[in-house]
Amino acid sequence: MQSFAQSPLGAGTPEVEFGARKMFFMLFLMLGPIKILVPFVTITSNCNPPFRRSMARRAILFSAAALAIAGLLGRTMLENFEISLPVLAMTGGIILFLVALRTILQQSASLPDRPTEPGQPPDLRLALTPLAFPTIVTPYGIAAVIVFATLAGGRNAEGLTVAAIVLLILALDWVAMMFAETILRWIGTSLQVLAVVLGVTQAALGLQVILHSLRMIAW
Repeated sequence: MQSFAQSPLGAGTPEVEFGARKMFFMLFLMLGPIKILVPFVTITSNCNPPFRRSMARRAILFSAAALAIAGLLGRTMLENFEISLPVLAMTGGIILFLVALRTILQQSASLPDRPTEPGQPPDLRLALTPLAFPTIVTPYGIAAVIVFATLAGGRNAEGLTVAAIVLLILALDWVAMMFAETILRWIGTSLQVLAVVLGVTQAALGLQVILHSLRMIAW
């Protein structure tokens, strides 16, 4: 995938590139497993392994459906309004920067909004909320998917790349939920440090995309 944002402003105009590797890195912090571990362990603390597997499977299915619907609807709306590619790229850069800044300033993972009472197993409906939304499928994650899907335009290869990256991240989320307690026990602190490192790098990428987009608009 050479470029998602090819400038329509003429030859020699700067381009904002979103390769597959960059896009994976950007979406990993928004939809990835680091922020899921603590809420999932909290929700399923009194549950047996089969129940946990059902909870994780339903959460991933709900998340995939929500992202697919949001991506298609958002892309259609943005294309109908004929928003220019530089503006879309700048929108993506702003989202990346704000999410990265939030990750850096707020290192601790948020707990579920509706914790279950001690001694009582949770209902599988919790797989939809708060586990699938807003823990896995965050509002800014949806916004990023919409922007990337719109930048892909009608190019099938780029659109499939966006879908494949989202599915890969959701698969990593499922694996993380399957081994959540082990992961937190052995590398929980290291994951917090990794989240900050990823946040700093993503903030820099977001600013770079914003600056490139400004050059495209001013060209």
